[in-house]
Amino acid sequence: MHSFGWLNMEPGQTALQIGELVLALILSSLIGLERELRMKSAGLRTHALVGVSAALIMLVSKYGFTDILSKYEIVLDPSRVAAQIVSGIGFIGGGLIFVQRDIVRGLTTAAIIWLTAAVGMACGAGLPLLAIFVTGAHFLVVYGYTPFTHRFLAAQADLLVCYVPGRGAVQEIIQTCTGHGFAVHDLELRRESGADHADAQTIRISLQGRGLMTSLVASVGDIKGVVSVQVNRDLHTARE
Repeated sequence: MHSFGWLNMEPGQTALQIGELVLALILSSLIGLERELRMKSAGLRTHALVGVSAALIMLVSKYGFTDILSKYEIVLDPSRVAAQIVSGIGFIGGGLIFVQRDIVRGLTTAAIIWLTAAVGMACGAGLPLLAIFVTGAHFLVVYGYTPFTHRFLAAQADLLVCYVPGRGAVQEIIQTCTGHGFAVHDLELRRESGADHADAQTIRISLQGRGLMTSLVASVGDIKGVVSVQVNRDLHTARE
């Protein structure tokens, strides 16, 4: 018991604050585990560190300046340090978002980084019920909303396009898909020879949207360099 006596020496360094940090670690690790299972760039370690760090900064903001306070002389605003978490975490979130050929990736992971920081701040602020609720809301949104949007809000299909490389067909194909109201979620190049063109390649494009598929297929088929177009309507889980 004597070895843990230092926990009660100073305000803000009691077993209560250690428990808040542990809760932040557990909740942020659960969120990070979901990202890790989906093989995202920001996974278990990143989210765990963000959550614990946010909780610690909140505790420092609440208790770290008690030694310089004098009653009626120094007024402390405990929110001034915690407010910097909101702006500072934007650098991490912004670094996870990138655009490649009109395809935006990383938005969900960046938003979850913000959520993880908020969970850590709630733990550090002594609001465990709110932290637990938001963590549960995270899993509801990630696992519950995805099937809902795929089934009721937008159609999803794979477009298999056989084309002759070197004619700029891929970029025009993507622009055509977005122009017809479809979002491009994934691209996969398959090195398969076409029936009439030995140098032809096949690209698989995962699409989601409310556009007219027959019109899209006709437009893509008219692109110079495109040999054939096929639609695979087998739904698959989202990668984001």
